[in-house]
Amino acid sequence: MAKLLLLHGPNLNLLGQRETDIYGDLTLEAINSAAKKQVEAANIEFRSLQSNSESQLVDTIQQAKADNVSLIVINPAAYTHTSVAIRDALLAVEIPFIEVHLSNPHRREPFRHHSYFSDIAEAVVAGFGADSYRYALDAAIKIIQKN
Repeated sequence: MAKLLLLHGPNLNLLGQRETDIYGDLTLEAINSAAKKQVEAANIEFRSLQSNSESQLVDTIQQAKADNVSLIVINPAAYTHTSVAIRDALLAVEIPFIEVHLSNPHRREPFRHHSYFSDIAEAVVAGFGADSYRYALDAAIKIIQKN
């Protein structure tokens, strides 16, 4: 059975509580619940993880290779602009991935305009609020089913 891993970076555990004008009022639990239903309806195994720790995200990406994960959807959050370590882990495991963001980083502060992931991602989905996850997962499912 194909496997999809959904990763959420730092501070996303506070969704629904912080900066709702930017990130919306849905909780991470609600996003994960909808994602799980969407992915499992396509007969794909689903797993998700949120971590504020860069090292835990790197470890999880590395383990994904051993776990035969077919595709990763990742919202690196603030690590988008800082983490060479997560980039290197994604390159090392050679698992296709989609970068996702709730907001559009290019409509925000200039330091958020650079991503360490976009140039190596299968796709980038951003700016649609919680729907960004749904759209990214639709694309992920199509990629997995095609392969």
